Amino acid sequence: MKSKRQAALLEIIQNYDIDTQEELIEKLRLKGFNVTQATVSRDIKELKFIKAPAGNGLYKYTVGTKSELEEQSGFNTLFRTAVVDIDFSQNMIVLKTTSGMAQGVCVALDSIELDGILGTIAGDDTIFVVASSSSRAASLTSELKKII
Repeated sequence: MKSKRQAALLEIIQNYDIDTQEELIEKLRLKGFNVTQATVSRDIKELKFIKAPAGNGLYKYTVGTKSELEEQSGFNTLFRTAVVDIDFSQNMIVLKTTSGMAQGVCVALDSIELDGILGTIAGDDTIFVVASSSSRAASLTSELKKII
């Protein structure tokens, strides 16, 4: 039963943007699995699910490795520490950092490969990000502001 349930969980997160354990429980129930939150929580740990940006300002469960989780955590720490302001106009996002930090933050931003970023360029304390559209720039700005 456990292996079938976990296979169903993997299928669910591959086909849907699931943000909460409650959503996972509901999808499992629709597939005939009557589970508790504690069971789903254990399955999440065993299957090494992590939450990653879904690209719409929300997060979703995905299968990841510890290094991916650590990379995201490291990015968040660097971002919170170095970025002082974020704003956008049209499809351009401007990030202001503490002096000398733009290059490092830009490399970290590139490494997490957010959807909708066409390119980045950094100076000493400013990063320009070109988004695929003005609506994507708005949602990326919102996502990034949540980190700081």
